[in-house]
Amino acid sequence: MKKNTAWRKPAVIITAFLLLLSTASLLCLLARREKSDYAAEIFQDGVLIKSVYLNDISQTGTFIIQGENGCVNEIEIRPGSIAIISADCPDKLCVRQGFISDSKLPITCLPNRLVIRLRPVSDSSETTAVPDAVTY
Repeated sequence: MKKNTAWRKPAVIITAFLLLLSTASLLCLLARREKSDYAAEIFQDGVLIKSVYLNDISQTGTFIIQGENGCVNEIEIRPGSIAIISADCPDKLCVRQGFISDSKLPITCLPNRLVIRLRPVSDSSETTAVPDAVTY
């Protein structure tokens, strides 16, 4: 008695193709782009309160952002990176995120309504907020 194995060859080809496609996609996502200049934009309640060019910083510095209801965030800037080093929010997730040096993920302190995002300096000519895929 002969088993029907005609379906195995297409299944192996499709599986190999999907594995190759997923591996290539993962490598593209994880591949480092060229090091570019970033500007850190600090927003509170959706309003830009400060913009700092990270590559213009020559030494480490800190400053404090105070919001409504007495909320306080202490921000540290290093050459090429920025972080919230202390906050009075209850969970301190923004502090645990550490320093960021690329625009992949912003630092967000939801209780204090503070967002720090990095954008490439080449986009600096754009001063108005433009909706993106998330907010549109």
